[in-house]
Amino acid sequence: MGQCASRRSSRTTGESWDSGRQSSSEKLGWIAAAREHRSRLYILRRCVVMLLCWHKYGKH
Repeated sequence: MGQCASRRSSRTTGESWDSGRQSSSEKLGWIAAAREHRSRLYILRRCVVMLLCWHKYGKH
């Protein structure tokens, strides 16, 4: 977890968030953050399903 792709890069004071022009590295950063978020949601969803259905497959 030490290398998180979702951290923000520093911007200069002249740049604004709505400038419309992003460098390719910033776009790749957003794509990496979206993939990381999607994978975390997938893991969370799998854990919730496992916790809800554990009694179906547990040994009695």
